[in-house]
This record gives sequence, C-alpha cells and structure tokens, in this order.
Amino acid sequence: MSTSPHPPTGAPNPGVVFETLMAYQRTAALRAAIELDLFKAIGEGPGDVQSLARQCSASERGIRILCDYLTIVGVIKKDGSSYYHTPSSALFLDPRSPTCLAATARFLGDPHLHEPYEQLAEIVRKGTTILPGQGTVEPGNPVWVEFAHSMAPMMAPLAAPLGTIVLDGHNGPVKVLDIAAGHGLFGIEVAKQNPQAHIVAVDWPAVLEVAHANAHKAGVADRYTRLPGSAFEVDYGGPYDAVLLTNFLHHFDVPTCTGLLKKVHAVLKPGGRAAALEFVPNEDRVSPPMAASFSMTMLASTPAGDAYTFRELESMYRDAGFRNVSEHPIAPSPHTVVVGYK
Repeated sequence: MSTSPHPPTGAPNPGVVFETLMAYQRTAALRAAIELDLFKAIGEGPGDVQSLARQCSASERGIRILCDYLTIVGVIKKDGSSYYHTPSSALFLDPRSPTCLAATARFLGDPHLHEPYEQLAEIVRKGTTILPGQGTVEPGNPVWVEFAHSMAPMMAPLAAPLGTIVLDGHNGPVKVLDIAAGHGLFGIEVAKQNPQAHIVAVDWPAVLEVAHANAHKAGVADRYTRLPGSAFEVDYGGPYDAVLLTNFLHHFDVPTCTGLLKKVHAVLKPGGRAAALEFVPNEDRVSPPMAASFSMTMLASTPAGDAYTFRELESMYRDAGFRNVSEHPIAPSPHTVVVGYK
C-alpha cells in the first residue's frame, strides 16, 4: 500500500464514472440469474445456451446475453459457447452448495433498503436517514425478521471463528448473552463448541422465533433461552461469562454505543468478556473497501450509525470500563471481532 500523501493517478478515464452509473445492472443481473435458477443449471451442465434456456424456462437470446454479461463482470466463465462456474459461483451461488448465498439476495434486494438511495443527496445534506422513525433501528422493524431468515448463509462462515475467540479455550460451564441475536447462529455456535454453554438471546419476539428454530435444528434448544425486547431496555439478568454484540454497534452513535457497553459491562462476571463483530475500517476510513464502504449503508438507513475504526471502538470499550481491548480480523471476510475484558 502506498504511503505517499498523493496517490498515483493514471491518464483521465471516464470508465469509472460510466461503470458506477451502470452498476445497477450488476445487481439486477445477479438477482435475475438467481430467480431463474441459472446457477443450478450451470452446475448441472452441459452449459450451452440451448440447454440453459430449457432448464431455466427462458429465451435463448435472454440467456445468452445474461450469461455473457455475468461472464464480463466475473461471476461465471465462458469456454467456447458454453458457460461454467467460477470457484466463487460454485461455492456461493449454486443452490446445491451448503454455502450458497442466494437467499441473501432477498434481504439485500429488499426495496425498502434501496429506497433511501433515491434521495441520497438529501440524506447527505441532513447527515441522517430519511426513512420513517428511526430507520432500520425502529423498534420492532420487520426488516430484521427477513434479515434473520435470509442472511444466515452469509454469516455462517463467521460463526466458528467467532465462537473460538469468545470461548478462548473455556470448556466448562459458561453463560453467554447474545444481544441482537438475529438468526442466532453466533450464540448457537458457542453452544455447539462448548456442550456446557448456555445462551440467552435478546431480540424482538418475531426475530427470536427464527433464532430458536435454528437452535432446535442445531440440537442446542435445551440450552437456548429467549429474552424478548429492546437491548437498551430489557433486564439482562446475569451474571455472564461473555456477551456477544454481533453487527449491532454500527447502527448507533458513539454515546449510545458507550452506554450500551456500560450496561454490558455491569452484567459480566469479573474477567468476563464482550465480543463485538463489526465492519472495522482502517484509520484512513477508505480501506479495506468493503468494511470502509459500510459507512454509506449506515448513513442511508440509520439516524447516526457508522463503521467505526478500531481506535474508536477501543475508546468506547475503555470509556465503558473494559480493559485489554483487542481486534481479531476474520479473513477473508470484511469483519473483525473486537474483544474487551471486565
């Protein structure tokens, strides 16, 4: 990475402008391919236009142009007149793969999530979302039920490393609070890694129905307790050995996050730990790209959320009374686990 204060520039090129203006086509093409079951058809072969059109109940012209476009943007590959999976499309888009992310398109493609971007200039002027109420953090917002159903495949690969970090080798009885549990996979993974772990999950009642169903499927429902309500208002009980805050702090401003962390600190046992899973950009706030760009999502959808740097998160933790705050990037994802101890 260059350390120069003036990054190198090439010859002027309008390509980046046109590519950005036309980026909506990439989203539409991927969602159309998922809807048509194109990736399953490619995986089953033989991959020629005629076969794919028949398998997808679509026109040959439409399939040819869609497949060529997906090849151009690097989603699939073309050899002669036939189309094949790339390693990424085979793993993440073929519905026969256990790590398929196609269901995630339902949530990320929700029109309610796209709506604010039609008025992004006004949002930038105001510095806050134009969505009604508190945006996506409005109490009981039904968007989180869809999140719990749809985003589990995307989050699943993070669960095992998070569980390892949180447990830190502890094999005996532990009590873990999972705040904003969503699909529940993170708390469930802790329970799977430690047969003596008991999980208490906090979220809205309808969301917890999804989490509990996932706990039942995983065989840990007998060690999984639901605590419905707002993370800011519900009595956590306790004390706890660990608290999970997964994809939650970025929805709020610094004082709100610090106040919540103080509440978390109060219910931890001495030596207990709080683990937040977050998009953590570098101090330059423009790298790495996916973590840094998450700030835009928070600008559009929340009153005051942000993607916080580790230094900012560390300051919140310390102001809430935590010590030994550390960061643990989970490669190759854009996420980092931030851990602090009481």
